[in-house]
Amino acid sequence: MNQATQFAQPSNADWISRSLRSVWHPCTQMQHHESVPLVPVSHGRGAWLYGADGGRYLDAISSWWVNLFGHANQRINAALKEQLDMLEHAMLAGFTHEPVITLSEKLSALAGGRLGHCFYASDGASATEIALKMSFHYWRNSGQADKQEFVCLRGSYHGETVGALGVTDVALFRDAYGPLLQRAHVVASPDARGARDGQSAADVADAAADELDALLRERAGRIAAVIVEPLVQCAAGMAMHDPQYLRRLRALCDRHGVHLIADEIAVGCGRTGSFFACEQAGIWPDFVCLSKGISGGYLPLSLVMTRDDIYQAFYDADVRRGFLHSHSYTGNPLACRAALATLQIFEEDKVLERNRVKAAAMREALQPIAEDPRVAHFRQQGMIWAFDAVIDDPQQAASFSRRFFTEGLRQELLLRPIGRTVYLMPPYILDEEEIHLLASRTRSVFDAVMGGR
Repeated sequence: MNQATQFAQPSNADWISRSLRSVWHPCTQMQHHESVPLVPVSHGRGAWLYGADGGRYLDAISSWWVNLFGHANQRINAALKEQLDMLEHAMLAGFTHEPVITLSEKLSALAGGRLGHCFYASDGASATEIALKMSFHYWRNSGQADKQEFVCLRGSYHGETVGALGVTDVALFRDAYGPLLQRAHVVASPDARGARDGQSAADVADAAADELDALLRERAGRIAAVIVEPLVQCAAGMAMHDPQYLRRLRALCDRHGVHLIADEIAVGCGRTGSFFACEQAGIWPDFVCLSKGISGGYLPLSLVMTRDDIYQAFYDADVRRGFLHSHSYTGNPLACRAALATLQIFEEDKVLERNRVKAAAMREALQPIAEDPRVAHFRQQGMIWAFDAVIDDPQQAASFSRRFFTEGLRQELLLRPIGRTVYLMPPYILDEEEIHLLASRTRSVFDAVMGGR
């Protein structure tokens, strides 16, 4: 074997073949990869992912909404390298450590002390499970054991574990496992796209809240909690709603004695323009779920924060009244250190203020798309932009997402539409050149997929 052969790197085709033989990829019909090849990634820098074949792709969806400050961020890298030399993991039952303590304190401070006692897991669906179980168990500890039901919004998505699927209203995910689920009550979404006859987004929000009010009047004695994705229902095609809905929701939950769970897994950490999306409505939930961006997109981490009086309902000598839930990697020090580095960047770089400037620049750059007659419902919330393609042909509509994804890669963009909804959710670090590149190429991809004007 000569030296060149000895050190030869696998080809792109080799990586693809090996992955298809050994890896079951998420949210994927694997047969589709017979026609749409996998993209082996060798490394990332800033907002870009680089393929093993030398290609590059602007990560316009933050790798499923997790990456906030770019790939291989030097400050987060440095924090993790320092933590690696100190402590990689220790069980959180009976032990504790500085990263998890400091992270919990900082998050509570960001919530103005209204929420705290962080309970940790690894992924968003697990955070949803924790919040549901906490709510149920709180009511049982409080002598109201009949409160075992949950309410979710039409089109809601809260994860794909069995409990989270019970409060998810995406038929593709839910129906396949329907016999395993405890189904939730499903009420109207305040999706502003549903406005009719001169209605405003606030009118749609009020109408949806009225439907929830009717349900709570009838069944509040059996309902434990309402769960909501504040301001943006992401998997429903970036369905955005007026903050009025959250204000009404908080008032209704208070009036009827029902918990409010805010699933901020995708919309927290500044995505909607404030660190917590609920802040824009001037309300706080009883539970908030965080994941995705909380670690900057580096390591699996999720958590649930709740009110002190809920925590106190579990504080007892009887172990059966304690919260009976655990994960092996709960509060992992490396993940917590990544989250602390992420929060430090927010503070030092005044990220929320800078994002407002970037958001305005992106909206201006996307204006030609917003004015395109083939586009409906162009919308924005903070650092999320979305629009719906107007397609009459059902077959073209059915294949739109896959065709858009493929053409996007050809034009150096990672974009993954939800049905006919194209959305942008890039890292917060785009410079002026990247903003204009993303906007212009998104339009170019849209023209190519729609067949031109």
